[in-house]
Amino acid sequence: MNEENNELLAALDSVAEVKVGDVVKGEVLAIDDNRQVIVGIEGAGVEGVIPLRELTTDRDADVNDLVKVGDVLDLVVVSTIGSDKEGGSYLLSKRRLEARRAWEEIASKHNVDDIVEAPVTQAVKGGLVVDVEGVRGFIPASMIENRFVQDLNQYKGQTIRAKIIEINAADSRLILSRRDVLNEERSAALARIFDELSVGDVIEGKVARMTNFGAFVDLGGVDGLVHVSEISHERVSQPSDVLSVGEEVKVKVLGLDSERERISLSIKATQPGPWDAAAQQAPEGTVLEGTVKRVVDFGAFVEVFPGVEGLVHVSQISHKHIANPSDVLTAGDKVQVKVLDVNPERQRLSLSIKALEEAPAREENDRPRRARRPRQSAPTNYSTSEEEGSATLGDAFGDIFKDFN
Repeated sequence: MNEENNELLAALDSVAEVKVGDVVKGEVLAIDDNRQVIVGIEGAGVEGVIPLRELTTDRDADVNDLVKVGDVLDLVVVSTIGSDKEGGSYLLSKRRLEARRAWEEIASKHNVDDIVEAPVTQAVKGGLVVDVEGVRGFIPASMIENRFVQDLNQYKGQTIRAKIIEINAADSRLILSRRDVLNEERSAALARIFDELSVGDVIEGKVARMTNFGAFVDLGGVDGLVHVSEISHERVSQPSDVLSVGEEVKVKVLGLDSERERISLSIKATQPGPWDAAAQQAPEGTVLEGTVKRVVDFGAFVEVFPGVEGLVHVSQISHKHIANPSDVLTAGDKVQVKVLDVNPERQRLSLSIKALEEAPAREENDRPRRARRPRQSAPTNYSTSEEEGSATLGDAFGDIFKDFN
């Protein structure tokens, strides 16, 4: 009898006390209908429960694909369930233990200012959630780019490089900055670009983003600006009308400002200009069909070739008097015009509409008359010779000068 009691006491002494926070091993005993895993805690003689949320972060996962009866798992004790009198058990977690170990590894491997690669798992209000070697990290919205970003969802699924700003394993706090990495990369790229490029160089780039005033082209870590006026020889209202993000383009370097870190580019300077052939296509006297683009107080601008506009002065619109060009012309009108003068160097083209119209016939009364000086009828058969017996000058003009005597 004493021997049996001694064996019982020895068995009781071997049962370990389970405390919250302990790391234990648990053998899978069963999987219930609520997708909970029932385990027996080794060395404790008690059971524990692992809900699916404590097994994986994937809420749609099939628990039977993750564990099987007989598996032995490393787990952390989260809390007690029930009381000892009620035969209480323990809430266990595999996921939290893995996170704890990942934190310990991260803290031992990395320090502040280290750069890591992290997949973006979520875009939340205020920033991005990333996975850094199994640890949840956060990038505030202000630290994602070196410019304002409106849509954070574009980063979901991407793996980005970010610098560790704060790491605190005790508080499970990991803050990162992508902006710092971009700024460092940009500084290095700027030094290289300004060293390699010269004004006038023609290079290739990729459209990175667009605004109302132009398009930014990535030249290899550095963006240069193509102003909207430098996109095409034709008039462009919105850059997005002719360009798309990611498009490969050829650009010419117009300006380099290292102090302000600005690069001015042109797409149209790499393309043949429409004015280059204007003199050959539209010499003086050529009749063309064009489209009225703009109507102003002094005339109308008519596009005769893509990117080539000429001016029809108000005096060249009609043989009739035109007070305001908009009274007879509207943007979009198709008109026949005659070239009066072409100057490709100054990009000037003078056109006429009335030159192709027959001038209206003038009535006799409408013709302007020149003022004539009144003439006196000269007397005939007069001479200054008295021998001829003709009238003298005095006889001829005596009546005219009599008032002066």
